[in-house]
Amino acid sequence: MRSILAALLLVLSSAVNAEAEVDPATGLIVAEGWQTVRAHCGGCHSHKLVTAQRGNRETWLAMIRWMQETQNLWQFDAATETTILDYLATHYSPSPVRRRAPIPPALMPASQ
Repeated sequence: MRSILAALLLVLSSAVNAEAEVDPATGLIVAEGWQTVRAHCGGCHSHKLVTAQRGNRETWLAMIRWMQETQNLWQFDAATETTILDYLATHYSPSPVRRRAPIPPALMPASQ
């Protein structure tokens, strides 16, 4: 029963995001925190890289930490980081309708 409710909530949240206003310049969903994400995440890469990803709060935080450790992303103050994580976890969270299934190993090209 819980899995059915969880799936229903994911579908409903996807439907809400599908109808949400999208900024035509960035492709980001216009909602609380989007301008902070636009300012900080678009400084180094396309916003399409953000909108193509999905993750829970921990996944987004791990991506931020990786970029800070390896890609020279600046450190955020606590309020900015919270705003970014809140926005991303709310609007770009995992969704079964947004990702294709992984390619089965048997269909992958041979390793060299």
